[in-house]
Amino acid sequence: MSVAVIVVAVYGVLTVTGGIIGYVKAKSSASLLAGLASGSLLLLCASGMAQGHRPPVLGSLAIALALGARFVGTWLKNRRVMPDLLMVLLSAATLLASGSALLAP
Repeated sequence: MSVAVIVVAVYGVLTVTGGIIGYVKAKSSASLLAGLASGSLLLLCASGMAQGHRPPVLGSLAIALALGARFVGTWLKNRRVMPDLLMVLLSAATLLASGSALLAP
């Protein structure tokens, strides 16, 4: 299994977990819905990447860009490590890992 698949899968699991935590702590239905949707899509991307398909790599890049942009904005405003900076760092790691997988032969 490639590093990119592992990174995307971990990102997916942590995104789902973060959505659930956001709902439990703040009763945020938006956090729950966004976390479950984006995390599930990331897990599907990881599964497709593990099977050697290229389109899921593009999907993981798109999701990482969207989540990274969303959390960079709130991190710049609030300077919170959790969840903002953590999601920014996870998005960056996913962008690097998926980008390298996309460029690999």
